[in-house]
Amino acid sequence: MSALFEPYTLRSVRIPNRVWMAPMCQYSAEATGPDAGVPTDWHFAHYAARAAGGTGLILVEATSVVPEGRISPHDLGIWNDTQAAAFRRITRFLKDQGTVPGIQIAHAGRKASTDRPWTGGAPVGTDALGWQPVAPSPVPFDEGHPVPDELTADQIAELPGRFAEAARRALEAGFEVVEVHGAHGYLIGEFLSPHSNRRTDAYGGSFGNRTRFALEVVDAVRAVWPQELPLFFRISATDWLEENGWTADDTVRFAALLRDHGVDLLDVSSGGNAPRVRIPAGPGYQVPFAARVRNETELPVAAVGLITDPAQAEKVLANGEADAVLLGRELLRSPSWARSAARELGGAVRTPEQYHRSV
Repeated sequence: MSALFEPYTLRSVRIPNRVWMAPMCQYSAEATGPDAGVPTDWHFAHYAARAAGGTGLILVEATSVVPEGRISPHDLGIWNDTQAAAFRRITRFLKDQGTVPGIQIAHAGRKASTDRPWTGGAPVGTDALGWQPVAPSPVPFDEGHPVPDELTADQIAELPGRFAEAARRALEAGFEVVEVHGAHGYLIGEFLSPHSNRRTDAYGGSFGNRTRFALEVVDAVRAVWPQELPLFFRISATDWLEENGWTADDTVRFAALLRDHGVDLLDVSSGGNAPRVRIPAGPGYQVPFAARVRNETELPVAAVGLITDPAQAEKVLANGEADAVLLGRELLRSPSWARSAARELGGAVRTPEQYHRSV
C-alpha cells in the first residue's frame, strides 16, 4: 500500500491519509463590525472543495486570537463566540467527508496590520483599517514598516491566556486538531529569534529566555485542549540568516522541549522573519529540516515546501523523512490532488457519492 494513503493516528484522532492541507490565508473576512474575522461563504467553499477532494487533514488558515493579531484586517479570528459559531458549518462538512478539521491559532506581532497581498501587502495605518503592531522589541520588520510597540511584561503575561481562549473556542467549533503558529516571523517566532528579540528581561537573551513565551503559550493551550486531541506547533526551522538568527540546531533543541510540553507534531517550515534573505528554494527544499527533527528527537513531523508531485510526496514518507506532507499552493491549484495521487500510486481516498462517476 502507498505510504501516502496509510491512516495516521495521533492520540485518539485517526487521520485517513498523509495528504494534509497547510494553512494558507485567504484574506476574505470582514474587517470591521460584528462580522469582523467571521468565516464567510468563500471559506466554506474553499475548505469544502479540498475535503471533497480527499484531503486527510485540513488546517484552517492563521486565525487570530486577538483583533490586533491579524496579519491583515481581513483575516479570520477566533477571539469571540460569534466567530467560533460560524466555523461549525465548516467543521461539520469536513467531518462528513471523512476529513479531520484543524485550525492554526496565531498572532502576527510586528507583521500585523498589512494590506491584502493582491493589493500590495503594504502596512495599513491607523488612518485606514489598521492598527499599531506590537512585538517583543521595537524593531520593524522592514523598511517602510512601522516600529512596533514593545510588549510590556503585563501584556506578555496576558497573551497565553488569549491563545487558550482561542483553543477552547476552536474545540466548541468542532476542530479536532489545533496548531500554534510559531513560524514565519510572526509573534511567537519573533520571540524565538535573536534577530527580532532584543529584550534584556526574562523573555530575551538566552535560548531559554527566548523560548519562554512559546512554551507558555503551548502550556496554556495544552491545559484547555483535551488530552485525547493532538496539538501541533508550526516552526520556521531557520531564519536563513548567516548570523544572529534562529537556526536548524535551535529547532532540534526546541523540538525536544515542545515534545515534553505536550506537542504531538511539529509542522516544519522556514523563513519569514527577515526580508530579502537568500533561500535556496526548490522541490522539497525544507524536507531535510523535518527529517532532522524526526531523526534526532522522535517527535512526529510534517514536511512542507514545494511538494507537488505524488511520487515526490511518497518518497518523503517512504524514506522516513516525515510522517505526513502538507501541501499549500498545489492544493490551491488542484483541490482534488489527493484523489489524483491515489489513482497514480494505487491508494484510495473517500469519494463523495455524488462523484461516484469519477472513480
